[in-house]
Amino acid sequence: MNYVLKFTVLNRNPVTAQAIAVIVATIASYVLNREWSFRERGGRERRHEAALFFLISGIGVGINSLPLFLSRYALHLQVPNVTLITQEVADFGFGIVLGTALAMVFRWWAFKKWVFPDAEARVRPLRAVRPAGDTERAA
Repeated sequence: MNYVLKFTVLNRNPVTAQAIAVIVATIASYVLNREWSFRERGGRERRHEAALFFLISGIGVGINSLPLFLSRYALHLQVPNVTLITQEVADFGFGIVLGTALAMVFRWWAFKKWVFPDAEARVRPLRAVRPAGDTERAA
């Protein structure tokens, strides 16, 4: 999504394109993290959990955008200072690879510590399994 935005409607603002792509991914991430990554953790009301999740994810958007921002505006790795290919490689390396890695590590640590703090808070009960030949008959 980042490159779709970057090469169409937000072609003059790559940091905004990346931030929007990360925000859309964050919304999907809440559902996936809650139901898959941290399905047995919790300990908070859902509203409180969601508020913390999106607060931490907002900080993650900033962490994700920071390397790209530094690459473009502090190191001046953008056209006309460098070639277009150098700019795009720098955008990918700083924005996608480094930014995503830093934000991923931060989010995992923060989710585990604050959003889904209690291990085994939502342990799902096991269903009783009947042996193959055991059938109940009404007498």
